[in-house]
Amino acid sequence: MRAYLFILIVSALVAYLLTPMVKRVAERGKIFSPLRDRDVHSVPTPRLGGVAMFGGLIGGLIFASQMPFLNRIFVELGPIIGIAGAAGLLCLLGVIDDIWDLHWMAKLAGQALAAGFMAIKGVALLSIPFGGVIIGSPRMSIIITVLVVLVTINAVNFVDGLDGLAAGVVAIGGSAFFIYSYWLARDASPESYANLASLIIAILVGTCLGFLPHNFNPARIFMGDSGSMLIGLLLAASTIRVTGQVDPALIGQERAFATFMPIILPIAVMFLPLLDLGLAVVRRLRAGQSPFSADAKHLHHRMLRLGHSHARAVLILYTWTALIAFGSVLLLFQGWLFSACVIGGLAAITLIFTFYPLRMRQKAREEIS
Repeated sequence: MRAYLFILIVSALVAYLLTPMVKRVAERGKIFSPLRDRDVHSVPTPRLGGVAMFGGLIGGLIFASQMPFLNRIFVELGPIIGIAGAAGLLCLLGVIDDIWDLHWMAKLAGQALAAGFMAIKGVALLSIPFGGVIIGSPRMSIIITVLVVLVTINAVNFVDGLDGLAAGVVAIGGSAFFIYSYWLARDASPESYANLASLIIAILVGTCLGFLPHNFNPARIFMGDSGSMLIGLLLAASTIRVTGQVDPALIGQERAFATFMPIILPIAVMFLPLLDLGLAVVRRLRAGQSPFSADAKHLHHRMLRLGHSHARAVLILYTWTALIAFGSVLLLFQGWLFSACVIGGLAAITLIFTFYPLRMRQKAREEIS
């Protein structure tokens, strides 16, 4: 655990220190986020923050390769090259998009290319993590992997609409996912439990935490597509690696629920982004628009229309993410009844805070009438 914590801190420091440098480059190059009707910021803000986050990834990997506990992960370089190469490709694609605003089809093609490269290098879904179902062929494995990565990347991209929202949501969800991947690896192999999934998720959480002080409301820099696509890729990569790192047969019958967690937990971690993505796709298709067209009807826009301030809306969405992600992990360590009571109680409190502005509006109308 201490090794992962050290790498998390290193990644956070690298991202934190690089961000002001990237900000100055973006300002000198006049690379600012445009002011559009659907945006909630009112001041031109530099972007390209994803470049600093990519630096956090590379810094974390370099330090990890020199640590005795973690350097065994680097014996097989293929998956690491796949993740780092795909991350670099997406970061470059995001920089180009942040500067020249690429067409959505070009971005989707670039995302698929990066995901395919990662899959070819060994970070691919080879089996369904319960029931012993093996994916039929290498080609099918690559196709399914690319689809999973594309969904995750664009879900994170869709939720990146308020200062600090995407970085915070991924950091919170990633922390819950790290607890699961670390526990699962240690439970299956107590003598040698260093694994790539836990390393990548620790680096991901670190880069998000390092970038967040610069990005929380009022943001001094945005991560841009170079950042949102990067953290979406890393989240997908760690998820994919977890599905194949432990044989479910090694887990005791009393923990059989854990064999379902590689599917349940990623959905829980990404619940809000996936919900936002699904609602947006349905909404736009019903309106006869492209699923990748933009609008001002995302979950964060709805939170602002409820009456929340920018910062409070972000904090409430953080709370929902933590409740769903850590609530899923709680099921591993506690009984269903206890977990349901805790999750249900916290969900009720969060619902009250979420819809509190509606009650205040109603009370104000009653006083006026």
